[in-house]
Amino acid sequence: MSTSKPAAPSIVQQQAELLDRLPFSDTQDFDDARRGLLGRREPNAITDADGTVVWDNDTYDFLQGDAPDTVNPSLWRQSRLNAIQGLFEVVPGIYQVRGFDLSNVTFIEGDTGVLVLDPLVTEETAAAALALYREHRGDRPVTGVLYTHPHVDHFGGVRGITTQEDIDAGRVPIIAPAEFTEHAASENVYAGTAMARRSAYMFGAALARGPQGQVGTGLSQTVATGNITLIHPTLDITETGQEEIVDGVRMIFQMAPGTEAPAEFLVYFPDRKALCAAEDATHTLHNLLTLRGALVRDAHAWSNYLTETLDLWGDEVEAVFASHHWPTWGNERIVEFLALQRDLYAYLHDQTLRLLNKGFTGPEIAEQIVLPPALENAWHARGYYGSVSHNVKAIYQRYMGWYDGNPAHLWQHPPVEQGKRYVKLAGGVDAVVANAQEAFDGGDFRWAAEVLSHAVFAEPDHAAARDLLADTLEQLGYGAENGVWRNIYLSGATELRSGKFGTPTVSASPDVISALTPEMLFDAIAIQVNGPEAWDEQLTIGVVLTDTDARYRLSLANGALTYSSAAQSGDADVTLTATSRALPALATGGLSADGLAQAGIQVAGDASVLSRLAGVLDPGDPDFSIVTP
Repeated sequence: MSTSKPAAPSIVQQQAELLDRLPFSDTQDFDDARRGLLGRREPNAITDADGTVVWDNDTYDFLQGDAPDTVNPSLWRQSRLNAIQGLFEVVPGIYQVRGFDLSNVTFIEGDTGVLVLDPLVTEETAAAALALYREHRGDRPVTGVLYTHPHVDHFGGVRGITTQEDIDAGRVPIIAPAEFTEHAASENVYAGTAMARRSAYMFGAALARGPQGQVGTGLSQTVATGNITLIHPTLDITETGQEEIVDGVRMIFQMAPGTEAPAEFLVYFPDRKALCAAEDATHTLHNLLTLRGALVRDAHAWSNYLTETLDLWGDEVEAVFASHHWPTWGNERIVEFLALQRDLYAYLHDQTLRLLNKGFTGPEIAEQIVLPPALENAWHARGYYGSVSHNVKAIYQRYMGWYDGNPAHLWQHPPVEQGKRYVKLAGGVDAVVANAQEAFDGGDFRWAAEVLSHAVFAEPDHAAARDLLADTLEQLGYGAENGVWRNIYLSGATELRSGKFGTPTVSASPDVISALTPEMLFDAIAIQVNGPEAWDEQLTIGVVLTDTDARYRLSLANGALTYSSAAQSGDADVTLTATSRALPALATGGLSADGLAQAGIQVAGDASVLSRLAGVLDPGDPDFSIVTP
């Protein structure tokens, strides 16, 4: 089995050139990332109830000194900044815990307790962060929770800082943008299996930490692997300018849907002149299409919302912080920061549209676009998480779709069949490997990866092709300034060498599934139906919800499971009667009559219909292949 290799000469040269080109003498970010430190958690390994480590920031202690040849020096710098952990004062009354998970959690002190903004990914890391806050600021009760948007790193730890009982009793409001729950549930459930598997590559959670392995994601270090939770919001923010006061904390909200998330808000704390920019202004070029997969985001709207932010509070704000990275202080610096972030997304959007209207395709545009000097040399505009390359392709996709207009690309063979034909054209897989070795030796790793991928898909057991592809992806990872690109390349190399590592973090937890509306739950079941297996199956299921008086009729026919809430004639083959809270057992507990009864769902009629439906369900595979067929 092949193992990690040193950086190739061309990669070493690339790293040296970047050191000369970028302003590494500018160390303001290090001052900002350490400013206001009140205390650290030492050691910073966090475990679950069983003693399993779900987060260990100490594994990044190797991030010291100058970058080794196997890490892009710009990414090394960013990772060193992201690895700084502890409790920090943003301004008096607002504190952040950083370095405990993929995101930051912020504590805003009120008259009697503390509001918690974006409680991390897992309940274990959130509980640890709250404990560190209380160690230094006193045992204040949690009196409110804010979710800035519906990505899991902004709500998943909520049960680590409050309880359902406190929410139900009205002691702790949960504030979120309108449509939060629908987006949180749909993103993590509908395509959740595929997104989670690709996230394993994206965040590198299964990679070894170190100079030849995972060094971070650019947005933070990595994602915790504990228990993901969700409690429904109790107060929706629906419009810009909406003002709320919780525990004496005055907040003014700015809606920003379609930016980094489908539902998102920024929040200004006027009494402290502090702005939470959510994830719309961070110390990186963000994703317009995250490489784990998602809907394409709107760069044009993103830029416009940051203009609105400046218009709303640019004259007075003195501190801006976000759900990732470190704050920026001082009005002049903040205005410059927000304006450059705005211009970054506007430039990418407008230049991509200009060039696509000249007939260039996404990959062609991505090779042409160069940022203007002010953006190129701004550390916070570097492509550590998003990149110019894949963001430009995302903008093209948003407007033009997957097809580039070339008829030869309209109906291509799938990867395995392409691979077989390319290998045959080249004179056999050994010839492909020889060609790829020549490209590798010449530093053309992009071409080597392309031809070797064809070889591996044509002959997946060809050892030389697999080994050289792994070595090639590794070099691409070493050279990547983007943390996600590095993780993806190194994850591919790892799986080629050692086999698949699956999905370390599963976002479709029981709490997330419980957030599904009945309609979304039915959709989540429908997308699991194996159509060909169900072609000849016909059945109907009635659903009665006793707490809302809602009624549904599910029908399976022609391989499609559909539903209606309209009154139906005749009886369904089987009828399920339940409360809305019990209904998610359809997804979490299986479709056996006994299992549903234990979950509080009454079954009347032909119970065999449930087993017939279960028999045609085909759940996703959390360990599907990526770099091999």
